[in-house]
Amino acid sequence: MTSDVTPIHPPLPVPDVPGADAGAGGLPLRSELSLQEKVIVDTSAFVDIGLRTAVASLVAAAMVPSVVTTVLGRQQLRQERERLAFYAELAAEHDPALSFPAPTDLPRVSSRRANPIAERVARGVVENVSFRSRFQAVNPAMRQSWNRLDRNNTARFQHWRHEDGPRPTLCVIHGFMGSAYLFNGVFFSLPWFYRSGYDVALFTLPFHGRRAERFSPFSGFGYFSNGMSGFAEAMAQAVYDFRSMLDYLESTGVDRFALTGLSLGGYTSALLAAVEPRLQAVIPNVPVVSVEDEVRDWFPANMLFKTGQQLGQVSHEEFAAASAYHSPLNYTPLVAKERRLIITGLGDRLAPPEQSEMLWHHWDKCALHWFPGNHVLHVSQPTYLRRMTAFLRPYMF
Repeated sequence: MTSDVTPIHPPLPVPDVPGADAGAGGLPLRSELSLQEKVIVDTSAFVDIGLRTAVASLVAAAMVPSVVTTVLGRQQLRQERERLAFYAELAAEHDPALSFPAPTDLPRVSSRRANPIAERVARGVVENVSFRSRFQAVNPAMRQSWNRLDRNNTARFQHWRHEDGPRPTLCVIHGFMGSAYLFNGVFFSLPWFYRSGYDVALFTLPFHGRRAERFSPFSGFGYFSNGMSGFAEAMAQAVYDFRSMLDYLESTGVDRFALTGLSLGGYTSALLAAVEPRLQAVIPNVPVVSVEDEVRDWFPANMLFKTGQQLGQVSHEEFAAASAYHSPLNYTPLVAKERRLIITGLGDRLAPPEQSEMLWHHWDKCALHWFPGNHVLHVSQPTYLRRMTAFLRPYMF
């Protein structure tokens, strides 16, 4: 096992313009950046606006059926408002154990060797693992429809493991639409972490990859196609299935887990930090933490969402109260302050740095690292990978 904290090869050919940890006052003001940093931040932010518009267009397309059905049908409108009230009541308790009940049964898994490309990238044993999700919708009114989601209800993850027995395991949760194992393995420089002694578990979020229902136009479509109550249940299932994965890995002898996630995966990671006590450390990467605030800037999805709210007579306060159910800001983290690290891009416009700073304040001003890039172009990524490696090692080995 190597003790070097410098990744052997940067995962992507991006400029290495160093980022830094935030100061006592939070992220740096634009006036505090160097000219080079300003140029990179401004350029990457401009590019990110185009990406945000493209992603928001797909989200809007996914939302159209549920918005139209809810607005045009009195019964559907009443049901959706009752469902949102249900999540608002749960959120008001601020109790993660109540909001996200723990799995009670050990999952029965099946596994098969991954393709040769995956094993070549990892340079080790790689298996694709699946198990039947035992998740039951938190809201009883959603259970019948949720149980019919056959493909989504098969949970999946890819496991990079060492043959000499279980190792401390780095868990990784992908972003919205970005579920491909190979992409995430390269993006997060996971071969480096694997060669440093970690096992790796790449978790697949609901409705992504092979969990997408038949005829879904893109990976992740189901997160938004079932209305805001469907989004709430998708988040609840993500938490439940991830914890079931930990149950299985723990049964094989794994005794230490760390978690990182990107974008929607960062949102899920930050939420899990308040739910799952077995996590040694957590590193949300460019996370969203408040859907209520984020949706305002996602054109054209924000226009459709606002129209749906107005025609459906759902007030801003009602939506905010319901969306707090799955927000990390609604719960006290279980992971200790010194074991929390947030990573954000100053030029990010899909999950802007203000979102990370909100989490930073909620998390008692824990470690916060910034880089001068956007949601996808992580300028100075080698710097934050070294930061992650040094941060995790004391808790994992």
